[in-house]
Amino acid sequence: MSLRGKTAIAGIAEFRPSRYTEGQTTLGMLATVARDAIADAGMELGEVDGVIVESFAEAPFMAPSTVVEYLGMRARFADVVDLGGATGAGMVSRAAAAIAAGLCSTVVCTTATRRERRTTEGPKRSAQSGFAGRRIDRTPTSEFETPYGAIGANYGYAMIANRYMYEHGLRPEQLAKIAVAQRYNACHNPDALFFGQPITVEEVLSSPVVVDPLHLLEIVMPVAGAAAVVVTGAKRAAKLAHPPAYILGAGEQTTHKSIAFAPSLTDSAIRAAADAAFAMAGVRRKEIDVASVYDCYTITVLISLEDAGFAKKGRGGKFVDDHNLQFDGDFPLNPHGGQLSFGQAGTAGGMSHVTEAARQVMGRAPGRQVKRCELAFVNGNGGIMSDQVSLILGRNR
Repeated sequence: MSLRGKTAIAGIAEFRPSRYTEGQTTLGMLATVARDAIADAGMELGEVDGVIVESFAEAPFMAPSTVVEYLGMRARFADVVDLGGATGAGMVSRAAAAIAAGLCSTVVCTTATRRERRTTEGPKRSAQSGFAGRRIDRTPTSEFETPYGAIGANYGYAMIANRYMYEHGLRPEQLAKIAVAQRYNACHNPDALFFGQPITVEEVLSSPVVVDPLHLLEIVMPVAGAAAVVVTGAKRAAKLAHPPAYILGAGEQTTHKSIAFAPSLTDSAIRAAADAAFAMAGVRRKEIDVASVYDCYTITVLISLEDAGFAKKGRGGKFVDDHNLQFDGDFPLNPHGGQLSFGQAGTAGGMSHVTEAARQVMGRAPGRQVKRCELAFVNGNGGIMSDQVSLILGRNR
């Protein structure tokens, strides 16, 4: 079933990223940003009959009904998406499919991550979303990998970067340029965590090495935040408060959880997800006006650009050399600053790539608006290049 032009993103909302949240619950954040997105669309809560959420500590089971009850709504369609950083894009594709199938008419997709300060007695009890990795892991990974130091994501992406350098050759300056361009974009986005704090290639390369070859300024800073979008039918969207961002294409591919089982360290499932999205949308790579791709690490961006088809495999470094990745450059990339400079608020950080692409297509990104933005490519990445979801958004159906 093709989703092209049948649905659209009609409302968007986002919390400004912050290092910590005080006195808030994840449930409250999910509900607040959902209400904000519904209001942004110019709709009433009663007009929304679908909800897609993530699981979260306050509701490890029956998360959708918990949010429905808290909001005081009735849902004909409810779902949980658990794709790590690809959750936001995955929510949108599922909302579009549910509406196209006639299961509901309007869906709010909501994400949130809470962070608390550490005290002298240690970290407070946290109610962060599952994205933060707080769940008990009883998979083979916990027995055969974790005891040997394979913990978190840093080591995995460092392995990917080292393997890529071995296979294709890559200068550290080329990865650093990605971080610098996104910081430039963040300096034009007052909501970005690193607004007003430009960096240089030299500063990136002189920052501490966290896991060789990745430097501190090539790695996201985890923060707190929330983001939500409203997806509705195309005809309905055209009559609402803002010009909509039509969902033209979607694709998805999952290959593994543990990096030990990844088919390849340098050729990712983005290829299949992006190919499916472009085929459904019926557009070519060269027609894309802005790319909004998941960027937990600089190497993630490089591989995403290759596997999404914007650069040939092994030529990502040259692509970075040959193009200006700033929002006002010839290849606008993550105009909001990306998670590297906007901030990575768990699943809401992944959703920020969806909200930014929608803003750009809607023409609602003052200070960083890409000129003549008709088409946007989005990619969400979960785990260590594990879950991939690609979207094509357009100003026209």
